[in-house]
Amino acid sequence: MDRDTHSDIAESALLPDEGADYRSSASAVGKTSISAPAQLVAQGKHRFYALVLPSRLLAETCTVEPRVENPEEGFQRLLDPKRATSIAKYIDAGFGTVPGAVVLSAQSRAHMHYDRAAGTLSFRQDPRAFLIIDGQHRIFGFKLAKHAVDVPVVIYNKLKRSEECRLFMDINTKQRPVPNELLLDIRRLSEVETKADALLHDVFDLFHTREDSALKGLLSPAERRKGTISRVTFNAALRSIKGAFVDARAEEVYAVLNAYLRACRHGLGLHNADEQITHPALFKALALLFANVAERVADRHGGKYTVANFEDVLIPFFKRLKKSDLPRAGMSHVALHEHYGKALSAGFLIKQWLFS
Repeated sequence: MDRDTHSDIAESALLPDEGADYRSSASAVGKTSISAPAQLVAQGKHRFYALVLPSRLLAETCTVEPRVENPEEGFQRLLDPKRATSIAKYIDAGFGTVPGAVVLSAQSRAHMHYDRAAGTLSFRQDPRAFLIIDGQHRIFGFKLAKHAVDVPVVIYNKLKRSEECRLFMDINTKQRPVPNELLLDIRRLSEVETKADALLHDVFDLFHTREDSALKGLLSPAERRKGTISRVTFNAALRSIKGAFVDARAEEVYAVLNAYLRACRHGLGLHNADEQITHPALFKALALLFANVAERVADRHGGKYTVANFEDVLIPFFKRLKKSDLPRAGMSHVALHEHYGKALSAGFLIKQWLFS
């Protein structure tokens, strides 16, 4: 489930498949008329109606205007089927509900009417009664789901197309998604971490809290900050070498990686670039280089992964590097790793390996 979907979802019990408290009746023109309790809300110059409707009714009465299909008047994004399916599976699994209000604009064919005395909103059950301003993936997820849920809904009426576009733009530019770094922490608190995710989380925490950490003061657990390594970057780097730590405990991974990164920082210090280890491309490239270096340490020193033994391999390598070999704007970690791999191999003497 992607970042935007998570921002729509909160844990809660699945509602009974009863639908919202609404009434339907057949109209003279063959369309079903829907009536539901609603509250008229005024915000600034706008007014809208707040109510609760069954998810299946929303799936039957809402539509979008994707710009690619209607370039003159359309403004919506194309539907991502995977995201809609993810929401449907989440609902059907019984984990919770999707509480964020769906925002709609009533179209003329809805024949919408608000009865102030009764406090009810009525409209025709037409497949194009409402244009979706915000929530198309939720509504299509409702359509795919086997279970029905009651959904908070906000309905604007008599908007011009230009007003609908501005409302869509405001909703999608003024809201900030939950950072991926924070979602990793939330995943732990909600007890949905995988075993691999839990190991990475624990290793990061050790690097963040231990006084002897090679990355002490250089990590940012819950957000991206310049000059630090975020939890997302750290996890991405370690996933690239996860095969080197099969069945290892967090303490074991920390001990070996900490010695390696200390040696790396000493090597970077030769170029007065110690702090550049926080550069995402450099950190990921050094992580990719770890297995190659660790294998040579194992051959030379019988698997004793100390800072001194890592430096035995790394310091000659760093001395061969030039200042220009450090990360530059636009350089990927893959390209950087390929260059470092060649530089490491260029200085490796078979005789040194045989007789060390």
